[in-house]
Amino acid sequence: MKILIPNTIELPLTADVETVVYDIDSDIPEEHRDAEVLVVWHNSSSWLQGAARALPRLQLVQALASGADAVLNAGFAADVRICSGRSLHDGPVAEHALALILSAVRRLDRLRDAQREHRWDDEFNDEQSAAETRALHTLSGARVTIWGFGSIASTLAPSLTALGAEVQGIARTAGERSGFEVHADADAADVLADTDVLVSILPATDETVDLFDAGVFAALKPGAVFVNVGRGATVDEGALIAGLESGQLRAAAIDVAKSEPLPASDPLWDAPNLLITPHIAGNRPVGAARLVDDNITRLLAGDGLVNQVRP
Repeated sequence: MKILIPNTIELPLTADVETVVYDIDSDIPEEHRDAEVLVVWHNSSSWLQGAARALPRLQLVQALASGADAVLNAGFAADVRICSGRSLHDGPVAEHALALILSAVRRLDRLRDAQREHRWDDEFNDEQSAAETRALHTLSGARVTIWGFGSIASTLAPSLTALGAEVQGIARTAGERSGFEVHADADAADVLADTDVLVSILPATDETVDLFDAGVFAALKPGAVFVNVGRGATVDEGALIAGLESGQLRAAAIDVAKSEPLPASDPLWDAPNLLITPHIAGNRPVGAARLVDDNITRLLAGDGLVNQVRP
């Protein structure tokens, strides 16, 4: 069995298979288009579409991203199994989400601007310590809602709780997950009304496109904070900017955008009280070689695969 490994990550596999490292910016060489397994990491959508046409013997595409939306939309044959990298990014994304949440709540963006201006921000100091605004600048006592309560949320939530936050989730169905109360999507409006910090870890699907729109932001408690470490497609970016400009959102932090890399002319860059990072939350898949090894072994044995999302 031949496995194509991208040049964007080192994967020391132990499975007894032939491995070929390929360049994600070049076409797959003719002599390697007989591969049965394709591993993808940081591949462009156009490259994936070309691979879907060029690999007739393909049995499995193993994505290392937590969401496999780009692979699912690339046009691979219906009998090609597709697996995601779910769980590989739980720690790194949870860390980055926590950093963005704290940065937005404690307004490190504003303090960084003051530093660049060589200015001691006494006004912010007064605002943070004032009785009427003090609660806005801490997670202690804050209600944090995580929309998309999967394995990443289960890793993030205990850290938020340790800092004094009250954590709840929203997902397709209600229930308890990892000890936290999770509400159904249908009940989102009631949940948002008492939310101080809204965190999105949602994937990009037909159902989640522009889910975070003007209606969702208006449903939040006035002055709430919004953080997105899921997918840029889930946010109506015009509504996000409007929410920040009106003050309905006190601050926001996003690691993803609809257009990546974000063009220099994009209005998001100039949105007030917005912190932007360049899609780096999940840039370090942990345990990728172990997952690929496991799925190759399962594929050879005819067993079910880990994180299979299609067919």
